[in-house]
Amino acid sequence: MTDVLRLDDQLCFALYAASRAMTGAYQPLLEELGVTYPQYLVLLTLWEEDGARVSRIGERLHLDSATLTPLLKRLEARGLVERRRSSEDERVVEVFLTAEGKRLQQKAREIPLALLCKMKLSLPELARLRTTLQELTQKLHDATAD
Repeated sequence: MTDVLRLDDQLCFALYAASRAMTGAYQPLLEELGVTYPQYLVLLTLWEEDGARVSRIGERLHLDSATLTPLLKRLEARGLVERRRSSEDERVVEVFLTAEGKRLQQKAREIPLALLCKMKLSLPELARLRTTLQELTQKLHDATAD
């Protein structure tokens, strides 16, 4: 019988190590953009949905406002985004890309292919892995909500 507490048999450790390796692979690419990995995730969200509410960005990234607000402040200080109160409801804050934030999107287009080359996965392998991880994330969120 194997020891259930053996580190190398833990799914959580495999995910943690993969996450650190992935973030490390992104680091030199993101340095060229001048953003951190969490900031990049915020920008990805805004490149899809410019003018998103802070709450929407938090939902998409699975981040609470206490984590997200400092990220947005740093992006705003860099001149990449602008936070504005909604004209319909002043309690709501919306985040818009600046011209510089929109320009950065063009530079970022090379990143996914560069990462794919580093991972040495085929597109079908990548799609399967992403789907499996998304399903795991959803199951864990569902289990937490119970």
